[in-house]
Amino acid sequence: MKAKAMQTDQGRALRVLMVATSYPANLNDWRGLFIRHLADALGRRQDLSVSLWAPPGERTPAVANASLIAESDWLAGLMQSGGIAHALRSNILRGGWVALKLLRHLRHVYQRQAGRIDLLHCNWLQTMLPAPRHLPVLVTVLGTDMRLLKLPLMPALLRATMRKRPIIICPNADWMEVPLRGLFGQVAKVQTVPFGIDAAWFNLQRRVHFSGASRWLVVSRLTRDKLGPLLEWSEPLFKNQPRELHLFGPMQEPIELPTWLHYHGPVTPAQLCETWFTQAHGLITLSRHSEGRPQVMLEAMAAGLPIVASQLPAHADLLTHESTGLLCNSRETFAISLRRLENSDENLRIGSSARAWVREAIGTWDDCAARYAELYRVLIAGVQP
Repeated sequence: MKAKAMQTDQGRALRVLMVATSYPANLNDWRGLFIRHLADALGRRQDLSVSLWAPPGERTPAVANASLIAESDWLAGLMQSGGIAHALRSNILRGGWVALKLLRHLRHVYQRQAGRIDLLHCNWLQTMLPAPRHLPVLVTVLGTDMRLLKLPLMPALLRATMRKRPIIICPNADWMEVPLRGLFGQVAKVQTVPFGIDAAWFNLQRRVHFSGASRWLVVSRLTRDKLGPLLEWSEPLFKNQPRELHLFGPMQEPIELPTWLHYHGPVTPAQLCETWFTQAHGLITLSRHSEGRPQVMLEAMAAGLPIVASQLPAHADLLTHESTGLLCNSRETFAISLRRLENSDENLRIGSSARAWVREAIGTWDDCAARYAELYRVLIAGVQP
């Protein structure tokens, strides 16, 4: 470890292999878009040499492709089927078989890259399981990963892999730190690293008409947990009322949608930024799903678009009630929240506070890359928990 640290101190770029099981085909693809933004930002840094093992998609020339054609094709099929987390949730036997195939592919890429990299950056805790013993590892953890840690023996298996190596576990939201420290604090350092936000959201100018019908947005994968009580709570507030509820996202479970709701299917970030966020009164999320720090909420805050959210730990961690957003836990508080944000002064006050907070506390993807780069240096120095 000390030899590597001395070499990088003398000017050689730190060689990082990032692995991920999701990646967008392009910037208009919502799947794994944060991986694309993060990889691009890391690739822009002169002090890093980044390679990426992930499904196929547009890549910046600054990030090398570490995937063989067969691996890339397999990852593309995995992502089309819903991803590894979906496979494990939907059928434990089939999901387990898919997970074993993933670990086999990862073992091969780690063996190929041995001697060419200084550290691993794993997205999803389980992807570090086949990592060579000598390599330092940084792991990004999302909210969905927390549910997978409930699988039998998984925490014990991960702890065994983490021992006797420098490792930093980086949840993307503060609320995950306590449970992760409880599971891995004796063998790993745990430190929150929030993702960044594309600069386009900070530059967005809203043009909301408060005199007409209010327009509300929901941007989510369509599952029962992700929608939560949205349809039941919204019906009396939107059906035959001077309000519009617009729902965007892929249908991942068969859900019958009412006719009073405007469903648009999947939407690109560019469409949200250029068309919908500019004219909406606010963003709604009543999710009951295990969330990390939902990127669409960060983007809404950067755009100055107020948020009405359920009182999940992830939402309460992100929003300060009545300052940078509104939290609700019942039909009544949901209705009150909508009415409050239909007042122009209240809407603009909360939207402005949210934008100011997220600019200061979160920043852009380049800010996020700088946070990771600093932790890479800590890893190379041989951090211990």
